[in-house]
Amino acid sequence: MTRAFVPALSDSISVHAVPGLPEIQPGDDVAGLLSTALEALAASGGPRLAEGDILVVTSKILSKAEGRVRQATDREAAIDEETVRIVARRENLRIVENRLGLVMAAAGVDASNTAPGTVLLLPEDPDRSAAELSDALLRILGARVGVIVSDTFGRVWRNGLVDQAIGAAYLTPVQDLRGAADAHGNELAVTVTAVADELAAAGELVKGKLGGVPVALVQGLSALVSNERGAGAKALRRPSEEDLFSLGTAEARALGRAEAVHARRTIRSFTADPVAEETVERAVAAAITAPAPHHTTPWSFVEVRTPEVQARLLDAMLEAWVKDLRGDGFSETAIDKRTKRGDVLRGAPVLLVPCLTMEGSHTYPDDRRNASEREMFLVSTGAAIENLLVALAVEGLGAAWISSSIFCRSTVREALELPGHWDPMGCVAVGHPAAPAPDRPPRQTESFLIRR
Repeated sequence: MTRAFVPALSDSISVHAVPGLPEIQPGDDVAGLLSTALEALAASGGPRLAEGDILVVTSKILSKAEGRVRQATDREAAIDEETVRIVARRENLRIVENRLGLVMAAAGVDASNTAPGTVLLLPEDPDRSAAELSDALLRILGARVGVIVSDTFGRVWRNGLVDQAIGAAYLTPVQDLRGAADAHGNELAVTVTAVADELAAAGELVKGKLGGVPVALVQGLSALVSNERGAGAKALRRPSEEDLFSLGTAEARALGRAEAVHARRTIRSFTADPVAEETVERAVAAAITAPAPHHTTPWSFVEVRTPEVQARLLDAMLEAWVKDLRGDGFSETAIDKRTKRGDVLRGAPVLLVPCLTMEGSHTYPDDRRNASEREMFLVSTGAAIENLLVALAVEGLGAAWISSSIFCRSTVREALELPGHWDPMGCVAVGHPAAPAPDRPPRQTESFLIRR
């Protein structure tokens, strides 16, 4: 059911820097020091902290107070300790998922705004740090405030850095507007606003990076603040398994290549779902990147979708196959059993017939070199077919390479009205798998790799 139009959280807000905090040392009472700075701000004519206000606190002062300081010489070891998954690597820079579930450069281990020769780790539990700070300020100042712990992030596909919430307590970190209606009555389907991140970025506008002001006071958003500790900034984190872009570009490509090759399986049964033309085009585009002799492109792919053409082709191939088997002296029962192997082609929405055309091949005065020339082109065609099969697997399609057309090339050429010099190199059945491919036991390379 569509909810009524949801207005803005507030007509106006104000964001104020909170100066006056000293350099934080391990073991310092951040709440006590901050309460003194807030009282001094009010005494100087600035805003006074009130119930329902929000404080945006730079994570570094909490890290320092919690003793999360390491020697700079231990920075790489600290990054290793904080890392649970490498997302991307560029020379000496590592983008990783850290133990908090945050994807950050260097796991959030930072050498800025800390004493020379030291680096800072993120707070052990930023949500807990936010809650403890709010609880302590309630005891000291008598006001319940929301607290956001912020840190600086780069952003995918965007230049520049922004502050985001890595910890939060006693406030709503996200505003879920799904099911609400906009001003035109349209139902919102995906709108979940990361208000804690928005406030972290707003706080950074008054804190700055170099001014030594680690806290901002936000007023006018008491609707976000509650007496419950809340879900914390954890609510803002998207699990890596749900992320469409969970790896860096190079890493995703490498993983995709490795998984695609191993994911290729022979699929022999398909659903009736249609196969998009553009999907086949992408697979063929991958196929024709195969290496070829003499800088040639000696292959073409015939796509057979029309049911009448499929039937004409397969009936003609079956007739030729049966004729050969009868000539070999097989019984009708044995012939029927053998030819059923080709039924996979009849159940596929699309058939692709790769053809070797020998375009650009050389001719020699002796049979030995002419035979070798053809073998070179055959190897190239095999590479193109493998590219095709892997690309189809990447697209989520099933495929089966059936070699029977090699045994009746003239029949296939006639059925598909192909040029006389085109050699059909099998037939690839393509479609959406009717069932997942069975697991294939890994093959040990020692059985196939010979070293000299």
